[in-house]
Amino acid sequence: MVVGRKRRSDQREFYSIGEVCGMLELKPHVLRYWETQFPELSPPKNRAGSRVYRSAEVELIALIRRLVHEEKYTLEGARLRLQELQAGGNAGEAATRALDASFVRSLRDELESLLDLLDPNAR
Repeated sequence: MVVGRKRRSDQREFYSIGEVCGMLELKPHVLRYWETQFPELSPPKNRAGSRVYRSAEVELIALIRRLVHEEKYTLEGARLRLQELQAGGNAGEAATRALDASFVRSLRDELESLLDLLDPNAR
């Protein structure tokens, strides 16, 4: 097992919108808007009518987040870049890397918060 990543068999199958937003530091309204802008992002709803995201969709959202927030693409530019990646067969790999980067970023933030708690004068 790779440190920091769960084995595929250990991963959950479905995630709520709140869980996805918490993992990727997004607001729910942003994610719902992205669903209208990216046809590839269309999560099914459960019997209660709540959106449920699969692991592949979470990776896609992480890629879109990276393109829009970090690489500063417009939504149209991100949509075109995503189409380029899909046409080249690299979308899955790019999405996985984006999710990994998001995990590392959140882990770093948590460690910095712990450091502040342990020694507020450390920085």
